[in-house]
Amino acid sequence: MVSLTLSSHQLSSNQRFTPISTFNSHLRYFCSDHPEAQSARPRTRNASKTAKSFANLINSKPWSNGLLSSLPTPLSKTTVLRTLRLIRDPSKALRFFNWAQQTGFPHPAQSYFTILQILGRERNLNVARNFLFSIEKKSNGTVKLEDRFFNSLIRNYAEAGLFKESMRLFQTMKSIGVSPSAVTFNSVLSILLRRGRTNMAKDVYDEMLRTFGVSPDTCTYNVLIRGFCKNSMVDEGFRFFKEMAGFDCDPDVVTYNTLVDGLCRAGKVRVARNLVNGMSKKCEGLNPNVVTYTTLIRGYCMNQEVDEALLVLEEMTSRGIEPNTITYNTLIKGLCEAHRLDKMKDVLERMKRDGGFSPDTFTFNTIIHSHCCAGKLDEALKVFESMKKFQVPADSASYSTLIRSLCQKGDYDMAEMLFDELFEKEILLSKSGSKPLAASYSPIFQYLCEHGKTKKAERVIRQLMKRGTQDPQSYKTVIMGHCKEGAYESGYELLMWMLRRDFLPDVEIYDYLIDGFLQKDKPLLAKETLEKMLRSSYQPKTSTWHSILAKLLEKGCAHESGCVIVLMLEKKVRQNINLSTESLQLLFGRGQHERTFEIIDLLYKNGYRVKIEEVVLFLQKRGKLLEACKLLLFSLENHQNVDIELCNAIILNLCKINKVSEAFSLSYELVENGLQQELTCLNDLIAALEEGGRIEEAAFLSKRLPRLENLDGSMPNHSSKKFRPIKAFGS
Repeated sequence: MVSLTLSSHQLSSNQRFTPISTFNSHLRYFCSDHPEAQSARPRTRNASKTAKSFANLINSKPWSNGLLSSLPTPLSKTTVLRTLRLIRDPSKALRFFNWAQQTGFPHPAQSYFTILQILGRERNLNVARNFLFSIEKKSNGTVKLEDRFFNSLIRNYAEAGLFKESMRLFQTMKSIGVSPSAVTFNSVLSILLRRGRTNMAKDVYDEMLRTFGVSPDTCTYNVLIRGFCKNSMVDEGFRFFKEMAGFDCDPDVVTYNTLVDGLCRAGKVRVARNLVNGMSKKCEGLNPNVVTYTTLIRGYCMNQEVDEALLVLEEMTSRGIEPNTITYNTLIKGLCEAHRLDKMKDVLERMKRDGGFSPDTFTFNTIIHSHCCAGKLDEALKVFESMKKFQVPADSASYSTLIRSLCQKGDYDMAEMLFDELFEKEILLSKSGSKPLAASYSPIFQYLCEHGKTKKAERVIRQLMKRGTQDPQSYKTVIMGHCKEGAYESGYELLMWMLRRDFLPDVEIYDYLIDGFLQKDKPLLAKETLEKMLRSSYQPKTSTWHSILAKLLEKGCAHESGCVIVLMLEKKVRQNINLSTESLQLLFGRGQHERTFEIIDLLYKNGYRVKIEEVVLFLQKRGKLLEACKLLLFSLENHQNVDIELCNAIILNLCKINKVSEAFSLSYELVENGLQQELTCLNDLIAALEEGGRIEEAAFLSKRLPRLENLDGSMPNHSSKKFRPIKAFGS
C-alpha cells in the first residue's frame, strides 16, 4: 500500500475578477462622499435586515394565515426577492409570494422568475409548471411569459431525468408564441446531446437558424462540439468548429479544450497535442490553460502512455501553469492503471511539496480502485478507513467500488453493511463528489433481491433517482425482486418511474407483473400493465389477453372487459367465443346497450362470432326484450341461424308489452328468410296489430296465414303490398 502523508490543510483557489472599468464605476458609487451611496446603503441594509427577519420567522414556524400579520407593509422589491431566496421550504416560499401579492405588492417579473427557480431546483416540477402557466393571470397581464421562464424549467426537467417533459415544454413554448432565445437553444441542444440524440440536435440547430433566425454564439458551438465529441462524432465536432467563423464566433479556450477532450477520447492524442501547440498561432492571445494540459495528460494515460503524460506535466509547469488537484488525480489514476506505483508515490510527494495540495476524495478513490483491481481488498478497506482519519469525505464511488469488489469476493455481509451506511449517511444525495452510477451497485441489488430484501435495494434506487441517475437493468432487478416477494404494486410503481424517464422495460417485467396481478385478483392493474406493455411496442401472448379478460369478467368489470375486446380486435388478437359472449352479457346487464351493440358489430366485421342465443336468453330473462329483438334481427341480417322457438317467445312477449312494431319487424325478417311455417305466434301478433290500429301490417301477415294452412299451393297467389320495417340494429 502506498503511504499517504497529508498536510494539515488543503489549499483552494476560486478567485473572480472584475474588469477595471466596471470596478472603477462601482468604486465611485460606493465612495462615502457619493450622495447616492449615502442614501442607498441604509436602504439596502434595512431591506436585508427585514428579509432576514421575515425568513427566520417563516423558517422556524409552521405556516398559518396569521403568521405574517404582524410584519410591516408595504414591502419593497428588494425585501421580497431576498426573503424568497432565504426561505428554505419551497412550499413556504410560494405561500410567502402569494401573501405578498395579497397585501397589494405588485410582483415584478424577477419575483416570478425567482419562484420558478426555487420550485425547479427543489424538483417541485409539476407545481413549477402550473405556476409558469398562471403567471399572466396572477399578474393581471403585467408580466408576460418570456423565454427565461421556460429556460429554467426546461433545464430542471432535464436534470431530473425527465427528458420527454423537457422537450414537451420546449414545444409548448413555441406553440404559444414565446420565441426561444440563443440561451433556450443552447439548453435544448445540451439536453439532446447528453441523451445521445444527435439527429434531433441537428434538427433543432437547423430550426434555430432557419425558422427563428437566432444567431448561434460561442456557447452554442461549445455545446455542439462537446456533445458530438462525447457521442464519438469528433469529425462532426470539427465541422461545427470550422463553421464558427461564418457567424463571427471566435473560439475560446473552452472550445479548444472541448476539441482536445474529444480527440483524446477518440484515442487521437497526438492530433490533440498538435491542436494545443497551434492555439496561440490560430488566435492571438489564446493560450492553453490547466484544463487543456490536464485533458492531454488524461488522454496519454488512457493510452497507457504515462511517460508522455509526465512530460506534459513538466511542459505545463515550465510554461508557468500550475497543476491543480484534478491534474494530479488524473496522473495518479493513470499511474495506478499502468501499475506504476513507484511513480505514483513520487507524484504524491510532488503534489504536497509544490502546490501544498492534499489528496482528496478522488485521490483516495483512485487508490482504492487500484487495490481492488489488484485483488488487494484488505488494502483497499484500509485506505477507505484512512479517509475518516484524514477527514476526507467518502462519496458514491468510494462505496460502489468496495461494495462491488466485496460482492465479487462473496463477502455479502460486509457489502451489505457498507450499503446500509451509504443509505443512512445519504451519500448518494450529496451534491459533492462524483455523480453516482446506478449500474455500479447492480451486484448488491441482485443479492438483496434474491434474498428477500428488495425494499432495502429500492430505497437506494430511490435515492439514485433523486440525483437524476438511473440504470434500466437495476430497475429490472428491483422490480423482479418485488414480484418474487409478491409486492407487485411496488414493482408497478417502479415500472411507472422507468416509463416516465423514457426507458424501455424488458418484456419479462411486464409478464411477471401481469401474472402477479392476476394471481392477486387485481385485473384492473393487470389491464393497465398490459396497456403500458403495448405502448412499449411489445405484443402480449394471446393467453395473456384471455387471462386478463376472464379475470375482469369474474370481477364484474364490464366497461374494462369491453375495452379489452376492442383492443384485441385492433391488435388482431384471436378472440375466445365464450369470453366474448360473457362480456356481452355483462355489458347488457350493466345497461351499456349502445356500447354492447358496437362491440358485437366490430366482432362480426372482423370475422368473429358470439353465442347469440345465449345472449338473447340472458336478455329475455331480464325483461330486456327490445335488446333481444334487436340482437335477433342483427343475427338474421348476418345470415346466422336462430332458434325459431326463441323468436316466437320474444315476439309474443313483445306483444304483451305493446311493442308490436318491434314484434312485426322481427316476424317480417323471419318470413323473408322462409321461416313462416314455424311461426306459431302470427295469430297473436295479428290480433295485437289490429288492436293497436296497425291494419296494414296485420293485413300483410293475414295474407300469409292461408299459405301456411294450404301447403299444396291451391290457393290463388294474391298480390300484396310489402312492408319493409325499419331495421332496428344500427338505428
